Amino acid sequence: MRKRVYLSLGSNIGDRAANLQSAIEELNCFGKVAAVSSFYETEPVEFTKQPWFLNCAVSLDTEKTPGQLLRALLEIERTTGRLRTQQKGPRKIDIDILIFGDSSVNTATLTIPHPAMHERRFVLEPLAEIAPDARHPLLNKTVRELRDSLPPGQAVRRVSGK
Repeated sequence: MRKRVYLSLGSNIGDRAANLQSAIEELNCFGKVAAVSSFYETEPVEFTKQPWFLNCAVSLDTEKTPGQLLRALLEIERTTGRLRTQQKGPRKIDIDILIFGDSSVNTATLTIPHPAMHERRFVLEPLAEIAPDARHPLLNKTVRELRDSLPPGQAVRRVSGK
């Protein structure tokens, strides 16, 4: 059974746009990419002494389970050249599962919906572009409502796309 999944992609090393585009193309191996947001340049949060990111959101229709999709995304990161040398540090590609249908998952290796998505403008701005009415399954608010309730800060600016 196909599920609609929303993903956040980010890159801040090398050709950021090419890294995102390559990952998006690979996602088609694990389902059908239904929508891709514009690319947004975003300032890093938490670990701020690193280059700015290029981020986007992707809507994917997949028959994979959450665990299967996580393994597939980690493989895309690995083959794209992501090295996990520093938590929250610079990376060639980062792919996070934000929402997986109306599922809620909480295991040692995976939490869905993403536990910090509602606090991150760099996630919600691109996601609101492609899925403003998608609902956070636990907070029962739309992506648009979550984005609009964020406090000021977290510089995010559209650099390409729609």
